[in-house]
Amino acid sequence: MSSRTLSAEGRPIKPLFSHGPVPSYRMLLCAVLAFTLMFAEHRLSFMEDVRAQLTTVVAPVQWAVSLPSEGLAWAALVFSDQRALVEENQRLRQQLLTLSHRVQRMANLTAENVRLRELLNAAPREDVPYITAELLSLDSDPFTQQMVIGRGRRDGVYVGQPVMDASGLIGQVVAVSAYTSRVLMIADANHAVPVQINRTGRRFIVQGTGKLDTLSVLNVPATADIREGDLLTTSGLGGRFPEGYPVAEVTRVQRDGQHSFADVEARPLAQPERSRHFLLLFPPPSSAAVNSEVDLEAALRLLEGVSGGTGAQEATP
Repeated sequence: MSSRTLSAEGRPIKPLFSHGPVPSYRMLLCAVLAFTLMFAEHRLSFMEDVRAQLTTVVAPVQWAVSLPSEGLAWAALVFSDQRALVEENQRLRQQLLTLSHRVQRMANLTAENVRLRELLNAAPREDVPYITAELLSLDSDPFTQQMVIGRGRRDGVYVGQPVMDASGLIGQVVAVSAYTSRVLMIADANHAVPVQINRTGRRFIVQGTGKLDTLSVLNVPATADIREGDLLTTSGLGGRFPEGYPVAEVTRVQRDGQHSFADVEARPLAQPERSRHFLLLFPPPSSAAVNSEVDLEAALRLLEGVSGGTGAQEATP
């Protein structure tokens, strides 16, 4: 006797979910395809262009996904209590007064710094241009700390570009498409930043730990002058991040008499989980990079001169 279910007309009803070996083969096919794409992305250079094109195609979807959160934020702003708005206005006025006082003090310090640099015949520091960008998505993967912002190649964004928020350094751009960019945050375990202690000027390397609220300061001697509460800023070494931007605050310094290095942790000042707007910096090329390019050009000219002179000597006989 057949166990098939019959419809009212007497015809067998097709089941919604198929059973048997077909789903297993589909799962195996998807796994093989995924591993092939992962291998191709790491081994083949043209896959970067393919990924950029696919990111451009997905950009409208990312914008559509971000619309509900923007709508909720707008609705919360519209239906906010008047008392809460008055309190926020007073708080912002107080903050504006405090910042105005700091700006006045900073103008005096800036003028003094300019005079001192002129006495030392040092090159003047120029303002770093920037553009603003809005957050599209923040990755929820616990193994990677990345986010997508709404600026791309058409806006002049490039791989390696520093990204800031209102509190400090966020990270750097690692992938660029036409309209969006992917940012690797400093909290990622694969990211490191050269920093210096603002109080003493001593330089170290800060590496991410995979946690948004913890960074690791590497290779700190046990006798180094570093303490809890020290501000860590970018040192400018390497030419990737401009000097003087806040990165983190030292939260723990543990020294052990049996080891030569101290265990030091810091808390990032940037707040990617709260910020929605960021700054993309356009720092000028570092002097080290310029000098290396000049040395390379000089070496090429020297090689051309040597090859030209050798050819003339050979042609003389």
